Amino acid sequence: MNTENQKSQMRKGMLEYCVLLLLRREPAYASDIIQQLQAADLIVVEGTLYPLLSRLKRDGLLSYQWQESTQGPPRKYYALSPEGQEALASLDEAWNALSKTVGFLRGNNDATINA
Repeated sequence: MNTENQKSQMRKGMLEYCVLLLLRREPAYASDIIQQLQAADLIVVEGTLYPLLSRLKRDGLLSYQWQESTQGPPRKYYALSPEGQEALASLDEAWNALSKTVGFLRGNNDATINA
């Protein structure tokens, strides 16, 4: 069985959550987001990230602000909107529940479904 497609789908499903997690810390430029994701071993290219950022902005989860750059034109820095903070809190809950379920199914003795 080739699991590459399943792994790819899992990464795609987690990307939005991971981007929101990064932006919880501080506003970031798209290249900075890519670097931070790569540092966490989640390889993302601009062609994947920019449409996601645009969709999250359109959905009201992100805002952005132009900031002058010392190295070229102004840069667009993305930040969580109040709606984005609420969505992230909801995703945090979903992640915790899913993590407990997977831990339970994997036989992790510390994981309980009802906890």
